[in-house]
Amino acid sequence: MDSHYDMVMKAREGADPSVTRLYFAYSTILDRAAFEEWRQQHSYGFFDLPEGRLAEAVDVDLVYDFPSRWWGGRVAGLADAPGGRIFGRLFEIRGQDWPIVQHKEGFVTGMCVERPVKVLVDGQTVEATAFVTNPRRASQDGPVSPRFVEALVRGAQAAGLPADYVERLKRGP
Repeated sequence: MDSHYDMVMKAREGADPSVTRLYFAYSTILDRAAFEEWRQQHSYGFFDLPEGRLAEAVDVDLVYDFPSRWWGGRVAGLADAPGGRIFGRLFEIRGQDWPIVQHKEGFVTGMCVERPVKVLVDGQTVEATAFVTNPRRASQDGPVSPRFVEALVRGAQAAGLPADYVERLKRGP
């Protein structure tokens, strides 16, 4: 358990359990094995990430703009890109579970910020929340993390993202 657990649990207590949020996940949270390991390490064994639905965020693209010591190189966020498309999964997250998602994505530590994205899912367009690099922490310094790209690809495969998109991820930036 890390020092953020108490903060997350307090936020859970204050959250409205009747509210849900749409969450567009496109990164390593899609790697179920890695997510399960993180979940256990942080004492969130009671939280299950729902199945989610295949979705596509529009007018954005991946940008490797966060130098991560843990990953040993830059990792990906999203940036505006007219005509760009990123695949992921759309999850409906209960209000009291949102702080756990925020913790996993790095919001709690200030690495990431929330942003709205337009998402195509089941033939409809909806607005969802995605996590992107905090602009104050963004940098192009250093190499892209090969280990992160491997986890990104594993997650995309596990999430059932389209094969041509998985191939694109394998090529990196």
